[in-house]
Amino acid sequence: MIRFAALFNAIDQSTKTNAKVAALADYFASAPDEDRMWTMALFSGRRPKRAVTTTKLREWAAETADIPLWLFEESYPIVGDLAETIALVLPLSETTNDGSLTQWITRLREVSQTDDAARKAFVLEAWETLGGTERFVFNKLITGGFRMGVSQKLMTRALSKATGKAEAELAHRLMGNWHPDHTSWHALIEAEDAAVDASRPYPFYLAYALEGPPDALGAPENWRAEWKWDGIRGQLILRDGQYFVWSRGEELMTDRFPELARAVDFLPPGTVLDGELLVWHPHSDSPASFNALQKRIGRKTVPKKLLTDAPVVLHAYDLLEWQGEDLRDAPFAERRKILEELFAPLPAAAPVRLSPQLEFAEWEALADLRDVARDENAEGLMLKRSDSPYLVGRKKGDWWKWKLAPLTIDAVMIYAQAGHGRRANLFTDFTFAVWDGNELVPFAKAYSGLTDAEFREITKWVRKNTLQRFGPVRLVTPHHVFEIAFEGIQASPRHKSGVALRFPRMSRWRQDKPLQEANTLEDLNDMLRIYG
Repeated sequence: MIRFAALFNAIDQSTKTNAKVAALADYFASAPDEDRMWTMALFSGRRPKRAVTTTKLREWAAETADIPLWLFEESYPIVGDLAETIALVLPLSETTNDGSLTQWITRLREVSQTDDAARKAFVLEAWETLGGTERFVFNKLITGGFRMGVSQKLMTRALSKATGKAEAELAHRLMGNWHPDHTSWHALIEAEDAAVDASRPYPFYLAYALEGPPDALGAPENWRAEWKWDGIRGQLILRDGQYFVWSRGEELMTDRFPELARAVDFLPPGTVLDGELLVWHPHSDSPASFNALQKRIGRKTVPKKLLTDAPVVLHAYDLLEWQGEDLRDAPFAERRKILEELFAPLPAAAPVRLSPQLEFAEWEALADLRDVARDENAEGLMLKRSDSPYLVGRKKGDWWKWKLAPLTIDAVMIYAQAGHGRRANLFTDFTFAVWDGNELVPFAKAYSGLTDAEFREITKWVRKNTLQRFGPVRLVTPHHVFEIAFEGIQASPRHKSGVALRFPRMSRWRQDKPLQEANTLEDLNDMLRIYG
């Protein structure tokens, strides 16, 4: 744990990528294999399940620190992090425990199966014997809130530096359903046959947002364009007579989309498609909106009625593996040609479709197509250079997403709540409302889009204009108008307004606009009729 805590400190205390990579590389080059595996697991979201409720931890911390629980509860929102709050209130430990990261995680997982008395004894022992950063890291592990500023790309860079293996190969090895319980460092990182796992996906290639017109990209004939679909990015893998569905977030979703099982009847093994999971009704010319797909998200099992009401297909736009061969280094035009030949004989009953390419000779013509993207239930356009390979992660230059401008509406802030972490002392989470006659009706929450200076300014105002408190939430005087940007709108009987927004955020603070000129519920309903 001492070695891992030192790594934690080195990463947490630096904002420089090279310093983080160097610290990680040194750790991966020298730590025991089991600790290296658990470190990769923690940094890639494979955390142990929470062993103790946060309520119990707060009670035990207040008791150990000999302070009233109310004082701990008042301190928690100020600090903004439970693990750090506990570490700050506990008395200093004068001992050092040299147990490894793996040993502590093993004990933590074992104690999760015991009663409260055993759990409390374990936690108090850890707090008494672990000092400094080790205690803080332990708190992070036991609260289940272990998150660090280590991206998959940064971790693969460090692993490459420590092992001498190529980043692209390591990124591929780290994809899939591995876990320290059933995979060793040698099998995952060192073994030559690491790619034999039939379910393993490829790392996704991600596009950069195109902020202006595409003229600067050069000659239009060097580019391909297609709709940027509003669904779930995924890979469909067909190997060894089986099928697997992975999300871009490396979540195995096979059971959630059983209709894709029929893909093995239409496509040969050794095929990996990159595409978009969309609800697409038979005989329809375009996919249903994301609202229809939301009904399928988060479901482990899908009832027959939902399979009928919201049938899902994979709209393929790239071919990553063909006849068992990795095609990612081939030019996009070549991969696309094979993909078109593969899909040409497929019947309409197949659960996969080919995402069409859009014909254009000039950038102006492509801009005209982009303007009607919402009519196709698309978010905009994807632009891909014809000779581009399929790379790993977000690379600037070959793939661009040219999205439509978001929908916007002007709304009144009526509730405010403090943020977390470094923004724990600022009000950053707001509830917004629109007019319904003379009444303000809440319809959305947002917490991003303003600068730190703007958050500090609005925080001062909130403290002076609070009407009521409801725990951490403050009802404020209706006064400030904000422009709220969002990607979509849908009907929602659960909300008083009757609508719900997709990805709402504050695009600007309308200090130029009086309260009475905010938008109305009727305006939202008009948007719902057009875009819902």
